[in-house]
Amino acid sequence: MDTTTRVAQPAQAPPGPAAAAAAERWPNAAVLVVDDEPGMRNFLLKTLAPRAGQVLGAGSAEEAEELLARHRFDLLILDIALPGKSGIQLLKELRQRGHAAEVVLITAFADLDTAIEALRAGAGDFLLKPFRLTQVLNAFRRGLERARLRRENWLLRRALSERTPPADGLVGRSIVVKGLQAALQRIAAVDSTVLLSGESGTGKELAALALHRMGHHREGPFVALDCAAVQAEHFEAELFGAPGQDGLLVCAQGGTLFLDQVSELPLALQGTLLRVLEERRIRPVGSRQEIPIDVRVIAASSRNLRDEVEAGRFRAELYWRLQVVEIGVPPLRAHKEDIPDLVAHFVVTLARRMGVPPIEVSADELQQLQQYDWPGNVRELRNLIERSLIVGALNLSALHPSRRRPAAGGPAPAPAQAPVDLATLEKRHIQAVLESVGGDKTRAARLLGISRRTLERRCAEWAEGGGGA
Repeated sequence: MDTTTRVAQPAQAPPGPAAAAAAERWPNAAVLVVDDEPGMRNFLLKTLAPRAGQVLGAGSAEEAEELLARHRFDLLILDIALPGKSGIQLLKELRQRGHAAEVVLITAFADLDTAIEALRAGAGDFLLKPFRLTQVLNAFRRGLERARLRRENWLLRRALSERTPPADGLVGRSIVVKGLQAALQRIAAVDSTVLLSGESGTGKELAALALHRMGHHREGPFVALDCAAVQAEHFEAELFGAPGQDGLLVCAQGGTLFLDQVSELPLALQGTLLRVLEERRIRPVGSRQEIPIDVRVIAASSRNLRDEVEAGRFRAELYWRLQVVEIGVPPLRAHKEDIPDLVAHFVVTLARRMGVPPIEVSADELQQLQQYDWPGNVRELRNLIERSLIVGALNLSALHPSRRRPAAGGPAPAPAQAPVDLATLEKRHIQAVLESVGGDKTRAARLLGISRRTLERRCAEWAEGGGGA
């Protein structure tokens, strides 16, 4: 096929439907072209690349499956005659796994039986080589239009049938979650400073937001600050404000300021925060005028602040000031009976936000999820559902085998190791995550749910202390 001639044809065509089709652009669309002929594959890639947000190519069904496992596609242009697994076989397997992308099948050799088999397998369009450029563009447009309509129909059905979410935003009906809700409700009516403690990923910010919403006497906003993400030299301007810039404490007037990862504040800034909590007045950077503040402060830490005080990394006065009321947010392994509700919640909310169809999670898959220890807690479950929505099916292979409980009748667990302290367990876990990503600290920090700065600080502390875990 002379691809240069075919690419040039639309520019020479007179204005009309064909020219309109050629001019259309779908910047949010993702397309996968699967064809073992390099010439045809490159022709389709060059034709569609200016019209879609992402266009990738594969030369076989196996290469296509690797891309499908890592990316989400709205449209597949799939050759039937591929080396090894055929395009129709690949399409059948994708549909069986729940992949909903629109598919245009192409082939140089076809008869009526092949066309019928293609449509039964789930293809939305069928093109016979050699085809004109306008035929490709029309099939491209029809496929993306079908994908858009299917997504809009699903969102409409979901909006009509979706249950009202919990008023406090906390998902779950277990005794553990009900106990957390009750504890938050008891202190919602007072303005005492609250410290939320618990492992990383347990949902401490969600608990803080629930507490804010329960406090109906406060009409101001909920403002969150990740203490680990703010550079020390910018902290005072961020919190107190600067010329031409309101600080977060001013923005949160009459409401709630949530200080996440408060353990990561440098010692000097801890003293600054303590003065604010005691005096309830701030002075913006570069100003001589003090501003009174009326803000409820909720702090959170995934590290044990009492241990941090004993180690000299956290001011005792600030700890006692924050710990007027302390509430522990439980790890997911302590309320696994809530996993079905959490999965349903994440599937609905994330699918709607991402604009993709939901995935089906079977009873057997839910049981496997409940047999997992969830070291990353609710955040890890949420990330699993998000990745699964991208590829169109639940990805249980992402669960670490060593964290799964054996099924009934399975092999007995290995003998328990001698107990170790939490600091050693944390060190081993972080080192294992770092090893699994080849030492990439940015990626490891993302998986651990902490900032890269926090991770680097931990590594530096271990290097100074010497020895292994």
